[in-house]
Amino acid sequence: MSNSKPRPETIAAHALRATDATTGAVVPPIHLSTTFARDENYTPLLKENYQRNGNPTLWQAEETLAALEQGEDCLLFPSGMAGIFTLLETVPVGAHVAAPDTMYYGTRDWLKNLEARGRISLTLFDTSSSASLEKALHKGKTDLVWIETPLNPTWAVIDIAAAAKAAHAAGAILAVDATATAAVTTRPLTLGADIVFHSVTKYLNGHSDVLGGALITAAKNERWQMIKTLRTKTSAALAPFECWLLLRGLRTVFVRYTRASANAMAIAKHFANHPKVQAVLYPGLASHPQHDIAKLQMTDGFGGMMSLLLNADFAASQKFCTRLKVIVPATSLGGCESLAEHRKTVEGPTSPVPDNLVRLSIGIENADDLIADLEQALQGL
Repeated sequence: MSNSKPRPETIAAHALRATDATTGAVVPPIHLSTTFARDENYTPLLKENYQRNGNPTLWQAEETLAALEQGEDCLLFPSGMAGIFTLLETVPVGAHVAAPDTMYYGTRDWLKNLEARGRISLTLFDTSSSASLEKALHKGKTDLVWIETPLNPTWAVIDIAAAAKAAHAAGAILAVDATATAAVTTRPLTLGADIVFHSVTKYLNGHSDVLGGALITAAKNERWQMIKTLRTKTSAALAPFECWLLLRGLRTVFVRYTRASANAMAIAKHFANHPKVQAVLYPGLASHPQHDIAKLQMTDGFGGMMSLLLNADFAASQKFCTRLKVIVPATSLGGCESLAEHRKTVEGPTSPVPDNLVRLSIGIENADDLIADLEQALQGL
């Protein structure tokens, strides 16, 4: 390899290092030990001496993700929500948080829980208006602006650079849930974000066999140290075997994401004017309200996430998912296999998601097979 800095695809394929320095193994090793020895001076042989603080498998996964996101550091957690909880713990009591009115329901519900207990004040802003975020901020009081882009499950796109500018002007930090773009096509830290979040359960692992979350920071500052301390004190580091599975998934994330993006685009175009589909929600379509922003931020594909608004009611839309034969009716996203989910059923009656919305996580199968499966399920409407 030349002395030039490796590009993201190479970093991912090699999991940062092409071979293990000790053995020469081309597959990253897994370190299951919970404790590590000290030398003759009673100094830890590694930078830590106990698994709660980390271990070599965890560190390699974290260093790889930090490099992919062009961040200063990364921390891995045993679930996505564990990472989000830890970040929110650093918000001062009574401080203000701004977040989208439509987003992953687990995050929204916990923010509302914190507000109900007086832990924070909360403003949920309308993502359909570019000016709504600025109006939601309280200068000197807003501590955290949390956004997703694209937003789950409508796949609306938020301008990260504009959000960062607004957040910083108010004295807040910007945290971006970039799960749907998988450190492949959007890098929020380069656009001004302070912290990036990923549910590594999704695209980064990509095989539906790991539960985990990641926070990546633009700077190792006081807040980051607080997050790091909280993770250590709560023993909330991702376990070695899950880290190893994550490393395995990271090595193919670019090829999987590219294939899923191509499949999703083919499906979106096919059903864009379908008589049984009210609308296709996909940022890759020119008809998408924020398509121009998506083109600027999503430089290597628009991803495999999309939603269909069916010409159907709640019951028929739910039944549509179970009529699918290739696409699996299941939760989660970003795996090799395509999944369909009736989101209103999952989120409950208080959800703002339309009754007729079906979320699709498009995988790496043959696109024609997926189109044929969706067509046959639509015939039952």
